[in-house]
Amino acid sequence: MSSATTFYDFKPLNNRGQEVPLSDYKGKVVLIVNTASKCSFTPQYAGLESLYKSIREKRGEDFAMLGFPCNQFGAQEPGSDEDIQQFCQVNYGVSFPMMKKIDVNGDAASPLFTWLKEEKPGIMGLKRVKWNFEKFLVGRDGKVKGRWASTTKPESLEAAILAELDAKAA
Repeated sequence: MSSATTFYDFKPLNNRGQEVPLSDYKGKVVLIVNTASKCSFTPQYAGLESLYKSIREKRGEDFAMLGFPCNQFGAQEPGSDEDIQQFCQVNYGVSFPMMKKIDVNGDAASPLFTWLKEEKPGIMGLKRVKWNFEKFLVGRDGKVKGRWASTTKPESLEAAILAELDAKAA
């Protein structure tokens, strides 16, 4: 989708294969995370869930989080979409939406992730996701406001998310 100019132009699939128009999130601040169930960073699900609940308690539905499972890094997300959902709920109590498993790099990369990487390249301008649990923050205006590496703990993002929630949409 080369004509996409904002986050709201995309319609990724949820874990049941149904389109989710990201325009439904217009005016909200959204954290996007590529996830995996068998990664050394998998325990970040606990931090992500805690962050999600904490900010939702403070700011209500102005904040959203979407998990995008990916099996491109060390085959660390081998399960089906149903297996992934069950794993996340049973082991980490994940209540934020988990989307359909996708590729984040390469020819088959999700158009959303291709756009995210263009908008906010990684270290040294690289337009690729380096590993599981990279995080992208999308502002109320549908533009990428921040990007963090896998090693960044979810709880350290709270200040940036709250600051973006306090910013007015353009």
